Amino acid sequence: MAHPHNAGADDDYDYTEQVGHLLRKVYQRHAAIFQQHVGDSQLTAVQFITLCALRDRGPSAQNDLVRYTAVDQATIRGVVGRLRDRGLVSLGQDRVDKRKVIVMLTEEGQQLINGTTGNARHITELTYGPLNPAERIALDFLLRKMLDEPDHT
Repeated sequence: MAHPHNAGADDDYDYTEQVGHLLRKVYQRHAAIFQQHVGDSQLTAVQFITLCALRDRGPSAQNDLVRYTAVDQATIRGVVGRLRDRGLVSLGQDRVDKRKVIVMLTEEGQQLINGTTGNARHITELTYGPLNPAERIALDFLLRKMLDEPDHT
């Protein structure tokens, strides 16, 4: 029986079967696997991808890091602050626009990335779990296809 507050609600709607809920659960599983296997208990998945983005793209403005990592502005600010506190990144001013803060990977940050990349590959394997090679390709394809869809908000 429907709860009185939900009069007229779709009784067949099961939130546990919705794509957003399933994606969130898979991400939570991935985050737990990451923390268990990354080899640095202080490093989060978001911090790791931020360091990887800096390694791959070089010194970057925080706005660019938002775009590269798909992490919102408020979160990236906190991530950069924690990475700076650990000596993994340093901050400087843009030569053209002095108001822009540029984030740079330090030698310590580069060493951490070098030491954890193998673990990251293993984490990816564990995240895929029981999926066979064809299912892994299909999953990657479908996730990218969903990302390519224009935003309908």
